[in-house]
Amino acid sequence: MDLKEIFSVTLILFSVIDIIGSVPFIILIKQREGRIHTEKATLISAGLMVAFLYLGQSILTLFGLDVASFAVAGAIVIFLVAMEMILGITLIKDDPEAKGSGSVVPLAFPLIAGAGTLSTILSLRAVYEETNVLIGILLNLVFVYIVLRSASWLERVLGKSGFSVLRRVFGVILLAISVKIVKSNVFPT
Repeated sequence: MDLKEIFSVTLILFSVIDIIGSVPFIILIKQREGRIHTEKATLISAGLMVAFLYLGQSILTLFGLDVASFAVAGAIVIFLVAMEMILGITLIKDDPEAKGSGSVVPLAFPLIAGAGTLSTILSLRAVYEETNVLIGILLNLVFVYIVLRSASWLERVLGKSGFSVLRRVFGVILLAISVKIVKSNVFPT
């Protein structure tokens, strides 16, 4: 266990997960679903990240996929989410029988534990000790939990107009992230 490695992994994952930048989308899901299932979203995200830490490369290989293809698929979902935020429309329709699933899709996957996060975990595993990557994942999940838990408070603080502005600004940022993921995986330099 190396504190410097844990700190590096934690910061890298924090920037990729970007839970602060996702606040407008979290509030949007809360408004649509009625509530965020904080524990469920955090646990599913944790399960995906830890599973990918240990089995990610094997899972992709099993399906004949490479990390780049996985990243581009996740970028397409992020692109659709960004378009919803910018245009104020609903592209990803909810299944009436799956009410409350917004905490899983698109919150746990692909927003928290999306293609970018999972691909980063594979990259980190190649560079850092497995234990340090695991601790970095867990530290990020604690922060994710706190932000998800604070969604109602954040919604009150922002108000309707503040939320509307933030939703569109962060929608453009999400759109740029999806384009960057596609660009770096389809046209690597």
